[in-house]
Amino acid sequence: MPLEIVRHDITKMNVDAIVNAANTALKMGGGVCGAIFQAAGASELERACNQIGECKVGEAVITDGFNLDAKYIIHTPGPIWQGGSYQEAALLKASYYNSLELAKNHQCESIAFPLISTGIFGYPKEEALQIAVSIISSFLLNHDMLVQLVVFDKKSFGISKKLFTSIHQYIDEHYVEEVATTYNRKRKERFIMEQIQEVEILHHEEADYSLVNLLNQLDESFSERLLRFIDEKGMTDVETYKRANIDRRLFSRIRNEADYTPHKKTAVAFAIALKLTLEETNELLAAAGYTMSRSRKFDVIIDFFIGQANYNIHEINEALFAFDQSLLGA
Repeated sequence: MPLEIVRHDITKMNVDAIVNAANTALKMGGGVCGAIFQAAGASELERACNQIGECKVGEAVITDGFNLDAKYIIHTPGPIWQGGSYQEAALLKASYYNSLELAKNHQCESIAFPLISTGIFGYPKEEALQIAVSIISSFLLNHDMLVQLVVFDKKSFGISKKLFTSIHQYIDEHYVEEVATTYNRKRKERFIMEQIQEVEILHHEEADYSLVNLLNQLDESFSERLLRFIDEKGMTDVETYKRANIDRRLFSRIRNEADYTPHKKTAVAFAIALKLTLEETNELLAAAGYTMSRSRKFDVIIDFFIGQANYNIHEINEALFAFDQSLLGA
């Protein structure tokens, strides 16, 4: 299952487990920790935590979710940022990994994380995000679980300023205003209608016969073209849908339904997973009935990453999230 970045209140996530950025004493704190205690029922959760006692930095423990929609709360104390020379990165990686392992051991199919340690613990958001995505994506290569990174607002989210600026400049240079595109499209549609009106169909039977011929000469479907690309790139099905951030069940449906039409973001996700060129990407999209357009920021951002030969789907999703666009996969 995929990794998603969502903007939401973590206490309202409907998942099997939510992760609490806890303190080592497992006491009610501020920020995310305080919000989770309040939403779960502070007294009940406090009693459960007192029975456990404490938890070391980088480790994880589990309690019931009590009044939350989530069945469990996984508590993990992240490291306090001290400049990066005190094993903060290793400890933060351990927090994510141990939380995921604990969720797996309790048969959780979905889990929601905050960006651990980026609040009052002061961990730089950009570095914390990179660690979170790295550990989670590595885990998902070998396990099926829906993992969501939950941020409350844009200020809680860290994307490379250099990358953000580069994409912003690329959009400024290549983005075509939708108004102009709409105007041109309407002109083209009007011209086509005028041409159609000038053409007389010679014989109804001939038209029917031509239509039958056309229907018998359809190009490859999206599913057929996708499977051909997978074979040509020497990849397995599992490698492909995991790199595409796609759920296994959705991939199975695409494989078994020859006329399946995916969402555009799903088709693009497969193009990224297969490291297709821009020409190959357009070929795959065309099979699903889509095109790339300079009038859509989503398309321009995808064009930017393919042009840079950067096929890291999670980094692409970080950028899409930052620009309020649909994320790839899922």
